[in-house]
Amino acid sequence: MGGFFGIASARDCMADVFFGTDYHSHLGTRSGGMAAYDAEIGLQRKLHNIGNSPFRTKFEHIFDEMQGTSAIGCINDSTPQPLLIRSHLGAYAVCMIGAINNSEKLIEDYLSKSTDHFDAMTGGKVNYTELLAALINQKSNFVEGIKFAQDAIEGTASILILKQDGSIIAARDKLGRLPVLIGKREDGYSVSFESYAYQKLGFANERELGPGEIVEITSDGIRLLSPPLEKMKICAFLWAYYGYSTSSYEGVNVEVMRYRNGEIMARNDEEIEGLDYACGVPDSGTPHAIGYANASKVAFARPFIKYTPTWPRSFMTATQLDRNKVAKMKLIPVHDLIDGKKLLFVDDSIVRGTQLKETVDFLYDNGAKEVHMRSACPPIMYSCKYLNFSRATSDMDLIARRVIVELEGESGFNYIDEYRDSSTERGKALRRAICEKMHFASLEFQSLEGIIEAIGLDADKLCTYCWNGKE
Repeated sequence: MGGFFGIASARDCMADVFFGTDYHSHLGTRSGGMAAYDAEIGLQRKLHNIGNSPFRTKFEHIFDEMQGTSAIGCINDSTPQPLLIRSHLGAYAVCMIGAINNSEKLIEDYLSKSTDHFDAMTGGKVNYTELLAALINQKSNFVEGIKFAQDAIEGTASILILKQDGSIIAARDKLGRLPVLIGKREDGYSVSFESYAYQKLGFANERELGPGEIVEITSDGIRLLSPPLEKMKICAFLWAYYGYSTSSYEGVNVEVMRYRNGEIMARNDEEIEGLDYACGVPDSGTPHAIGYANASKVAFARPFIKYTPTWPRSFMTATQLDRNKVAKMKLIPVHDLIDGKKLLFVDDSIVRGTQLKETVDFLYDNGAKEVHMRSACPPIMYSCKYLNFSRATSDMDLIARRVIVELEGESGFNYIDEYRDSSTERGKALRRAICEKMHFASLEFQSLEGIIEAIGLDADKLCTYCWNGKE
């Protein structure tokens, strides 16, 4: 995944873009970058690997290195960006969020029609953003180039372009799978994935771009370059997991949705006799659990706390073994809330299940009597092919898929709708098998209908591909 942030201002905006970009750190862990425009210097760019250190520490000296009245920043899990490009369209900086799944074909097609080349990375791979720029540059202007690129890409591409005159072109992906929001302040405008990122900097909500909409932003205003399209498929998993709690997308706040989601789960759940506490798997499972506790009248508690001051990220160390150890070290038990207690935990989702099993074993090791698990979204049956929001690289990384194969082989994939439904025999078998693997006392998933109700948008405006495989 990834997130971006930009400002077009009448004054130097480097500090604000630094903080606005940093507020997207939950969306990416691999690379970060900033590009700026200054009337005297022109375009500038800095990139850093943030795999072992947060964005903020890598860019804390940016104010001494760059200046500008317009700037963009990007944090992501893919290739370094923004890039500086010079073409017949002029010099510009560009970044994107999303995924390009047909990159090899696009590269081959491009090279077969041109004597041009790409700057190859280790292993011969091409930076996705450089590929995007090559597609844009095939047309006579930015608008036509962006449309051409988005039509050619299998996946998703929301784009920011910082031009050599200081204006910013913002383009939301053509199905609106990801949000792009604009804020307004007396000295200019901002564009962001997360709305709170500009609100904290004094910008007020101006508007949200529609699917496929393209605008040009300057310190003086917003100019429509291409109108929004009618069809929208915004990612429903935004609200369940990777969107930040203080943000709103399409008018729906993430934290409020999660409370409502937990309430719906509790309303449809069977009562567990003698349950002591309803709890959330931190951090994103917590608001779902608060909603569950409020509706079920079961006391909310935090039986363990994550210690993050010295180990904020479990991915910082070099090997998977070390990462697993760090993940365990971060969990500090509150023994009085665990020992001899029946606990129900709500997690935002169950993807591969590896870390969640370790968490449950940790609870039993500390004296839990029973650990019941609830997932705030339906069983994930398909790896996302539009955003790459999870670390699952194939469908068989998903625990629900693996269990189906164990139960009846690959022919079971013909009955995914039944496996998703807890009222069917296949659905019950899936839940029993996962309970045995994960040591849960019981397991239930939010229904597809329940999560759509919690979001509150029309179902046809939501992408639910990871749950039902429907595009």
